[in-house]
Amino acid sequence: MKHYLDRFEALLGLTPIKPITLDVQGEPRTIHLKLEGYNLTGSIKARTAYGLVRGLVRDGRIRPGVRLLESTSGNLGVALASMARFLDIGFTAVLDPMSTAEVRSRLTDLGATIVMVDEVDEAGGYLLSRLAKVQEMLRADDGYVWVDQYNSPENPDIHRRMTGPEILDQLPAAPDALFAAVSTGGTFAGISQCFRERGLATRMVAVDVNGSVAYGGQPGRRYLSGIGASRPSSFLKESLIDHYAYVDVGEAAHYCRTVLKETGIHLGASSGAVVAACVRYLGEHPDVQDALCICADGGEKYESTVYSDTWMTSIGALPRPA
Repeated sequence: MKHYLDRFEALLGLTPIKPITLDVQGEPRTIHLKLEGYNLTGSIKARTAYGLVRGLVRDGRIRPGVRLLESTSGNLGVALASMARFLDIGFTAVLDPMSTAEVRSRLTDLGATIVMVDEVDEAGGYLLSRLAKVQEMLRADDGYVWVDQYNSPENPDIHRRMTGPEILDQLPAAPDALFAAVSTGGTFAGISQCFRERGLATRMVAVDVNGSVAYGGQPGRRYLSGIGASRPSSFLKESLIDHYAYVDVGEAAHYCRTVLKETGIHLGASSGAVVAACVRYLGEHPDVQDALCICADGGEKYESTVYSDTWMTSIGALPRPA
């Protein structure tokens, strides 16, 4: 099985970094986008899924006949479904209504089993409800192996070992500031650990959505998948964060649409939020010259949400600039 994992790893990464120009307080500014939509399975979560499953294989928890089980809002589920198919084992994804129709269709196409939860948790999201369902399923059937993206050290470690060094190899110099979305916090924590270990002065900016409690925020209703959480992150440490930015759905939608209109690059919802936070930060910190945004996926899965006027109206939001 390790042989198959090595083959999977060889397909990961080397996603492009593209410069774009956006208006920041009336001035054109260059922002670099790390476009993880070009990654295997269409998102940065291909890296995360590989790291998590590799850890399970190393620990002897993957064997013929087991079924992987995970709570997911979308991208990690698609990546795990692809890995499970690659390894010829089963995968069950526990989803909620925030997952898009496009994600659910992709999971079905990959042969995954979908279990839906629809009870809003006390933090205004669905994560705690999904995790409760996972625990219920584990108690009922010992054929499941929980991937546990929320606590496994393999989550940040794959980004410390792979994503961070890849970024630095692609750029002539480390960026002045780096922006990445947080949910479990694994991607951000791993990249930040890489930069910290190398003694770089890059300002690490974690981007979250209003209503998330991933790092001390106030709980509330959230509408975007792939960013934010109903529970504190196990990976986000104060030493890894220079600035923490909150974005709302209107700002995220605005920059998804603006980037598509002005550059032709189709960003996912969390990527729109990251760009919104970057634009705001550049306006407040004109000394930052080289900014890099980690864009977790492309926009194809979000046509029914942030790119839809009907959906935006249904949640009482309008696209608007940071």
